[in-house]
Amino acid sequence: MRLQSYPKLGIVFSCTLTLMPTPLAHLHTYNCSSILAHPPMLIQTQIKPPPKTPTSSRKSIQTNTLKDICFRGNLKEAFQSLTLAFNDHPDEIYGAVLDLCARKKALSQGLQIHAHMIKSCSVPESVFLGTKLVFMYGKCGSVENAEKVFDKMGQRSIFTWNAMIGAYVSNGKPFEVLETYKEMRLLGVSLDAYSFPSLLKASGLLKNLFLGAEIHGLAIKSGYDSVVCVVNSLVAMYAKCDDLCGARRLFGRMVQKDDVVSWNSIISAYSSSGKSREALELFREMQNAGLDSNTYTIVASLQACDDYSFRKLGKEIHAVVLKSAQLLHSHVAGALVAMYVRCCKMSEALRTFNELDEKDKVAWNSMLTGFIQNGMYSEALHFFNDFRYAGEKPDQVTVISILLACGRLGYLLNGMELHAYAIKNGFDLDLQVGNTLIDMYAKCCCVNYMGYAFNRIPDKDLISWTTVIAGYAQNNYGLKALELFREVQLIGIDVDPMMIGSVLLACSELACVSQVKEIHGYIIRRGLSDIVLQNMVIDVYGECGNIDYAVRTFELIKFKDVVSWTSMISAYLHNELANEALQLFHILMKTNIYPDSIALKSALSAASSLSALKYGKEIHNFIIRQDFIFEGSIASSLVDMYSRCGMVESAHKIFKSVESKDLVLWTSMINAYGMHGYGKVAIDLFNKMKEKLTPDHIAFLSVLYACSHSGLIDEGRQLFKIMKYEYQLEPWPEHYACLVDLLGRANCLEEAYEFVKSMQMAPTAEIWCALLRACQVHSNQELGEIAAQKLLELNPGNPGHYVLISNVFAAEGRCKDAEKIRTRMKERGLKKSPGCSWIEVGNRIHTFVARDKSHPECRQITKKLDQITQKLENEGGYVPQTKFVLHNVEENEKLKMLYEHSERLAIAYGLLKNAKGTPIRITKNLRVCGDCHTFYINDKGGAQVKALNTPSLHLTKKSKKQSMDGYHYRELHYQISNA
Repeated sequence: MRLQSYPKLGIVFSCTLTLMPTPLAHLHTYNCSSILAHPPMLIQTQIKPPPKTPTSSRKSIQTNTLKDICFRGNLKEAFQSLTLAFNDHPDEIYGAVLDLCARKKALSQGLQIHAHMIKSCSVPESVFLGTKLVFMYGKCGSVENAEKVFDKMGQRSIFTWNAMIGAYVSNGKPFEVLETYKEMRLLGVSLDAYSFPSLLKASGLLKNLFLGAEIHGLAIKSGYDSVVCVVNSLVAMYAKCDDLCGARRLFGRMVQKDDVVSWNSIISAYSSSGKSREALELFREMQNAGLDSNTYTIVASLQACDDYSFRKLGKEIHAVVLKSAQLLHSHVAGALVAMYVRCCKMSEALRTFNELDEKDKVAWNSMLTGFIQNGMYSEALHFFNDFRYAGEKPDQVTVISILLACGRLGYLLNGMELHAYAIKNGFDLDLQVGNTLIDMYAKCCCVNYMGYAFNRIPDKDLISWTTVIAGYAQNNYGLKALELFREVQLIGIDVDPMMIGSVLLACSELACVSQVKEIHGYIIRRGLSDIVLQNMVIDVYGECGNIDYAVRTFELIKFKDVVSWTSMISAYLHNELANEALQLFHILMKTNIYPDSIALKSALSAASSLSALKYGKEIHNFIIRQDFIFEGSIASSLVDMYSRCGMVESAHKIFKSVESKDLVLWTSMINAYGMHGYGKVAIDLFNKMKEKLTPDHIAFLSVLYACSHSGLIDEGRQLFKIMKYEYQLEPWPEHYACLVDLLGRANCLEEAYEFVKSMQMAPTAEIWCALLRACQVHSNQELGEIAAQKLLELNPGNPGHYVLISNVFAAEGRCKDAEKIRTRMKERGLKKSPGCSWIEVGNRIHTFVARDKSHPECRQITKKLDQITQKLENEGGYVPQTKFVLHNVEENEKLKMLYEHSERLAIAYGLLKNAKGTPIRITKNLRVCGDCHTFYINDKGGAQVKALNTPSLHLTKKSKKQSMDGYHYRELHYQISNA
């Protein structure tokens, strides 16, 4: 067990003083911390004999006085009254003072009493006083000193053993209790009724049901199984060992149930095990039995009210407390506050807190924790100010709560102030405080200080490593996150799914498919594949462009939840497979799983990218049927979907229907008007928004975009200045590109070039690309050369830039230069994305590329297209514009290439399949060529081109005459995604 022999106890004082008759109250200023830790060293002191006083008188008066003092709990007065003159009854005198030190947990004074006992040389080998010393040291948390006293005792009573076991239990050392129990059994020490509660509590701490049952059997054998304190301890032990049935059976077999402690034990057992309803039923049963509740009963019952569903019962218990004045205890008040916090009733919690006469640290911390748990972070900080004004000193719990609030609000400076306070008071070395500091700095994007806080933690646990890895991953430090993950594996820490999720996030940021495969394999080998990780794997494969692995992972999930479906739909969208995303959403609607708001937004995004109005309307109807709240994100997605499908009026109806419009919704509507060429309307809407909300970068980008596509030069210039100087928003490269595009479209090419040169930041490829397109439109060869050169220098790996430069050269008749650019692109292994067009027919989205022969109805489509072309040439005066074919081929070949453009194939298929009067909507991934814009325009027949400088072109048939095949082409809509 422990060492059985120790050297004789020694005492070290910082100076020598005559202790008699000097009062012991002066000794607390001396250094006695090493009484039991140093080798024997006795300092000789001059002990003066006390004045001669009649023994009987001295004994009767002073002893009673000391007992009274100890009973009142006045430690200082007890020390002043204690002298070495009490040699006649040392056990009684020292025992009373040691008990007082134990009650007060006054270790320093207890050490001095022990020293006084040794130096007085009047205390023999007393089992009684040795037991009192063990008990005192145990209560004061000094287990080492308790062990030393215990081991030095030549004789021990059962009270001594009980004191030692109690010291271990109260200081959280259940294994030492087990060793002491074994020693007692070997020595044949008989247990008494006070032995069993400590042994049973240790069994509960270890969750060792086998040991608890053994002690239960011994209690029965010893005849103590009917003693109330033993039965109550047995009930608590079975509950802590997760055997509530055993605890309830034991409680039910009790003959007399008039002991409130017994009821408290069983109520606490159910409450702490999460069986709230059963605990409250027992509380009701106790009330019906006519027993009076005490503080422990109320606290246990309030702890059972652990969520919002128990708020009514919690209020009833609160009423009981108000009726019983004796129950207004600080612990009860704290439990009331905590109950209201758990039930999300912060107003009642605050009112209860304010009614407290004496607010202790627990009550303050309960309120702070409640604000954090209910997401009221600003309120938590205001309450913390009240906390400080009240003169309270923050402890670890307080620091953790406020750090969490600072992290969620992004208040870095406040978090750093609290960090400084934690360092000053030594809290930063606390594990929970350290972990919270890591999280706070991660959420405030302060990676350097996050790493410092992590390195300061002396004994890091799994949460420390998981939090710092997540912090690096969330702040785009993927390599550092992976490096720490490898370190975790080398240390041998068991990895949990949460850490794996953070590592997957890091892989997503790095877009490293091979690393994702390694992590995926690690998950499978370690058996960590839960539904959350499988969904994350789908997400990461999708973001890394490996859609096949994402599909395989999705298919392997046996029981898919809504997140699984949403992850797969998002993966398709990320890889520009909107058609597949919509098909998967259609399958989801046939299952028993109802899509949530995120799934609906993903589906609306897919419908938007394909201009699939039918699908979009179906999703809209589903949202209405399911009574989804038109929150900002859902409404914004609907506005975006309708605008991209050419239905601006429908988009505006959605916008108007939302009462509380957020910045995202306003921006979506501004973008919708800008997309369709309503620049003035977009600006008016932007000005209305400014009256209610502060515009951000995205809002300014949308309104500049509207100006660009409506040719509003002066308005665009003014808005750019307002953003920069009035709102102090530093423009992004996208803002500069918008203004360059605006100037370029208006043929202000020199001004656009000067603007690019005057930029404070280096112009990006996007800006030079906007200038190059403008040079192509207005045939400015000189500036086009400069823009082309800059474009290739900045982004030599973008095939779209090579194609654009090649087309510019070809349009200028520089065929050799155009061919050189194409050759250069091929040498780099770059391939141009083929032009595709989509059309929604029936319940399917049909895709076409130029010269497409893969469609099952290819012959019918080609035949219909020939009929249309011939009719337009003969009756509509259509003349092919072969200048838009930027290839050095024969004229006949150019005509053939024009006639087989993907958008024409899509329109022909629409005419072939759609009913009369049905609008035809075409979506295209690239710009529509100029010839295709005028392909169906018959000026002599009254047709009118409604062509605004926008990414969307609407061709509306105004003639009342029947056109080709008797169709009325109310709308031909081209959605251009790469304007």
